Amino acid sequence: MAFDRMDSATYLASLLAKNFSRALQERGQKLGFAPGQFPVLLELWSEEGLTQKQLLDRLDIEQATMANTLARMERDGLILRRKHPSDKRAQQIFLTEKARAMEAEAKEAAIAADQSLFSGFRGFERELMLEYMRMAIANSTRD
Repeated sequence: MAFDRMDSATYLASLLAKNFSRALQERGQKLGFAPGQFPVLLELWSEEGLTQKQLLDRLDIEQATMANTLARMERDGLILRRKHPSDKRAQQIFLTEKARAMEAEAKEAAIAADQSLFSGFRGFERELMLEYMRMAIANSTRD
């Protein structure tokens, strides 16, 4: 049986992820964030003061990747780390004013990236694709 990558969900998902990331990168770069930082920003816009461990658990990112992402975000002036009041080993992560100020524009950039990649889709097609993506993600997280 021949393998056709255009019939492979794994290949297509990888290609689609790259394209979504690229579309967000172009828009996010103008605002001062990278695509890999966007999930962290979303979590912190929702709830500040999380620890690195909490972010790891919520985002399912490798420890080393998270550490590098947070270091870059700190360097770029997007986050501040403060000692945790009750856990001497942990630090809480807070947004800077710069990061708080970009929330609306960053979310608009993500919506624009989605819209550009869903160009030509009818509303129900977009909703179906999103539902299928959620189902595939749920299937991939089962033991």
